[in-house]
Amino acid sequence: MMILVTGGSKSGKSAFAESLFSEFKGRKYYIAAMKPYGSEAFRAIEAHQKMRSGKGFETIEKYNDIAHIEIEQGQAVLLECIGNLTANEMFDSGRIIDPGDNIISGLEHLRSRSELFAAVTSEVSSDGIEYSAETMKYMEILGKINRAAAMMSDQVYECVYGIPLKLKG
Repeated sequence: MMILVTGGSKSGKSAFAESLFSEFKGRKYYIAAMKPYGSEAFRAIEAHQKMRSGKGFETIEKYNDIAHIEIEQGQAVLLECIGNLTANEMFDSGRIIDPGDNIISGLEHLRSRSELFAAVTSEVSSDGIEYSAETMKYMEILGKINRAAAMMSDQVYECVYGIPLKLKG
């Protein structure tokens, strides 16, 4: 089963996604895709580490190429988050590339290996503001990836003010 969890910043999507794994009895992997850039990123990473502490997750820090993650068949995987993964793959090479197909392929790989797979993503394009060309390209690519992830997911939730709203499944 694949579950996609989306929402705005600080909407409760990570806490909700982690709660989906509370009853799972096998190994649980947490794929952390946020690169530690600057003090704000370090604070966010620390907050997420504290939030999942004691919940039985094994952390895999993987900032790109998630299709190359090897896990045993039938385990549980939580990917946090598609937005960070997209930014990493899109901008880390020193030139802007479209990592959409690579990330979608990675999501399919993790889905095929997992009994339970949840991916957290971000809603970044609903404010209607015109940003720089690079940011607009990022939003376009993330939207493409999010649409593909929603299509392959059995369930989709949007978190609003800490309340998960079921959109699919």
